[in-house]
Amino acid sequence: MLSLRKIDKAFGAVRALTGVDLHLQPGCVHALVGENGAGKSTLLNILSGAIAADAGSIMLDGAECVGLTPRRAQALGIAIVHQQPALLHELTVAENLLFGSDGAVISWPARRARARELLLQVGADLDPDAIAASLPLPDQQLLQLARALRTKPRILVLDEPTAVLPSAASQRLLALVRDLRARGTAVLYVSHRLEELQQFADQVTVLRDGHSVFCGNMAEVTTKDLIRHMVGRTLAADTAHPSHATDKEVLSIEQLSNSDRSLHSITLSLHAGEILGLAGLVGAGRTQLAECLFGLGAIDAGSIRLNGKPFAPRSPADAIARGVVLVPEDRRRHGVIPAMSLASNFTLPHLNEFARHGLLDTRAETDAAEQAVSAFAVRAASVQEPIQTLSGGNQQKVVLSRSLRNRPTVLLLDEPTQGIDVGARQEIHAHIKSQAAAGCAVLLISSDLAELFLLADRIAVFQRGTVVGIVVRRSSSPEQVMSMCLQPATGQT
Repeated sequence: MLSLRKIDKAFGAVRALTGVDLHLQPGCVHALVGENGAGKSTLLNILSGAIAADAGSIMLDGAECVGLTPRRAQALGIAIVHQQPALLHELTVAENLLFGSDGAVISWPARRARARELLLQVGADLDPDAIAASLPLPDQQLLQLARALRTKPRILVLDEPTAVLPSAASQRLLALVRDLRARGTAVLYVSHRLEELQQFADQVTVLRDGHSVFCGNMAEVTTKDLIRHMVGRTLAADTAHPSHATDKEVLSIEQLSNSDRSLHSITLSLHAGEILGLAGLVGAGRTQLAECLFGLGAIDAGSIRLNGKPFAPRSPADAIARGVVLVPEDRRRHGVIPAMSLASNFTLPHLNEFARHGLLDTRAETDAAEQAVSAFAVRAASVQEPIQTLSGGNQQKVVLSRSLRNRPTVLLLDEPTQGIDVGARQEIHAHIKSQAAAGCAVLLISSDLAELFLLADRIAVFQRGTVVGIVVRRSSSPEQVMSMCLQPATGQT
């Protein structure tokens, strides 16, 4: 029914997809798997018409789809349920479900009745008049699914649909997928939950580093086979990072819970000179823990101690004052202010250091930014140019240099090399290693297992808001960690 052939896509120097093939058949559930960053989301965005491929073709029923747009994809019968709900958050449930489908005159009673009918298909008991933004994330996901099914698609793409759903809702969704398959719908199902896919998927394609490295019948492969295809790449030599961990405990987390961020009974310790890696799937709780440590979330239960003293930061400023800094995951939204200059972005958290009688000393600000540009090999024409004109890797080096300016005690790194080129990645790795060598305690969140095994001394595996195991890097393997990420939670080991 649908074929994607030799798809290429690059974002600057980063090649997201190279020669990727994917073929969907009617009445078939096709699983798409791969590590975070393997290229799955880019491929889905191309299929939805949100972005265009640099090369390759998309064939539907034997005819090539040229100039695909989201509107045209929908008209062709392609519906995509994204991992992050794409809703009109200030509108109601009914308005989100039926937006643009009523014609010139809207009958509100008919709209509400139709909304309830669509919601019933996915087992969602929602008020049609509720504002979408007020819904918890699982209900937003069900709302998005109901909206996709409204068009009766020939091809349904589900991106991690059960990642935020409770067990009962997940089972209803899987039953719905089986029913759609029986009716001839082609389903492309993206998931990290391999045990879930083994239950109902017919075929599977594995992406690794932007390449399609395996395609076959799901019945003919085991979970171990899939993990090997997902992870199977050459890792850097283990001697690249000698451990600098000491016996001095810098950070102690005991039974930490936060209901708003779905964290449950997390216990971890971090020592001076240690790099502690956090592995897990998207939404497993790693970022949420970093936010709590940085003063972005209150603690409902448990305790944190920093250098033996109670630590409960009320704000990021409070955390920074205590020597805890964060390099956030989403650089564009939370790491930089795009329109501001490189120099202004660098000094933003440290303005008191550059103020004289209430006025900013721009000369001192410029000097400090230029020193950072030199020390971190930031490639920029001037520190006064808007930071949005820099490459992603150079932006990230500015964020990292800003975080390290006052020699933090604890460095929280959330996907620090995500979406940057190989050269910048190696430079950032070197800075991380040097911080550990100087005695800084580093908490490294990464979806790249090769990166964790290159840098981390220990790796804590997160699943559904809690720690399910901690392994020593030198006596473990990427396959073991990936298996722990995917296995049903049984408690910390």
